Amino acid sequence: MRLCIFGAGAIGGHLAGRLAKGGAELSIVARGAHLAAIRERGLLVRAADGEIHVRPKASDDPAALGPQDAVIVCTKVPALGSVARAIGPLLGPETPVAFVTNGIPWWYFAAHGGPEEGQRVPEADPDGSVWERIGPRRAIGGVIYSACHVPEPGVIEVTSKGSKLILGEPDGSRSDRATALAGAFKAGGLPCSVSEKIRTEVWGKLLNNLSNGPICLLTRRDMRDTFRDAAVREAAVQVVREGMAIAASLGRPVGGTPEERVTLSADIPHKPSILQDLEAGRPMEVDALFQVVLRLARERGVPAPTLGLFVAMAAQAAEAAGLYRRAAG
Repeated sequence: MRLCIFGAGAIGGHLAGRLAKGGAELSIVARGAHLAAIRERGLLVRAADGEIHVRPKASDDPAALGPQDAVIVCTKVPALGSVARAIGPLLGPETPVAFVTNGIPWWYFAAHGGPEEGQRVPEADPDGSVWERIGPRRAIGGVIYSACHVPEPGVIEVTSKGSKLILGEPDGSRSDRATALAGAFKAGGLPCSVSEKIRTEVWGKLLNNLSNGPICLLTRRDMRDTFRDAAVREAAVQVVREGMAIAASLGRPVGGTPEERVTLSADIPHKPSILQDLEAGRPMEVDALFQVVLRLARERGVPAPTLGLFVAMAAQAAEAAGLYRRAAG
């Protein structure tokens, strides 16, 4: 398969390494020092199951890479508009685009059914460019569990021992295209499944982001150090409890207890991606990760006072750093 990773940062770089290891004809859209390092020395992924060193075709110009059998977008949500404007040369008539992103995705209400069918998610696609230029027909949802960071350009460090990727069609089908893409990742040693309930999977991952993202952003420490404080850990449990109620109000109940979900993160010495963004001076995903959840809670009358408090403080921290601008209104 001709596969392209659009955005080869920490997560994208890990996925690129897996695809290349599995034998895919891989290309990468990257930029800056990371692109220069990949061109010069290749891409090195250090994971629990060993090192992967590959030399994929890499460019900052999608036109240099040509049409693909599938594209996997791994940029942060604030960059999706620029992705939509640049991705055209990678797309053939039937090329699917898998979005491995955090938060409530732009396609969430596509093929949703009911009165919310076709609603937009402005926090993830403010000007509608992703919906209009790529469109829900091409979209495959992606949820990734993998603690990664970029210690230096061209190098990806995977600190989690049990990474996994979940793919799913918005309409709930087990399509040939999603199955083929999952197979390409599995061939590279990454567990990857196709879910018929991808929105529930989105909420399962989002609960993790809600519990550790705002709190670690405020403590400036990794999850293990942050959650050693019993009071902080209990606050995270309450955030998850509120998040589970919001998910259930949308018909997407998530299993397990809040305590169990916080425990999954509590012993991992990893800084959430939004804290990594703050430290690296990158635009922060406050809207797509946090504000959208509060909007959905308000629309459905679900109380979320603890989550609201932490999101308000996280937004202020991001604004103070000049990495986030609160939407008007």
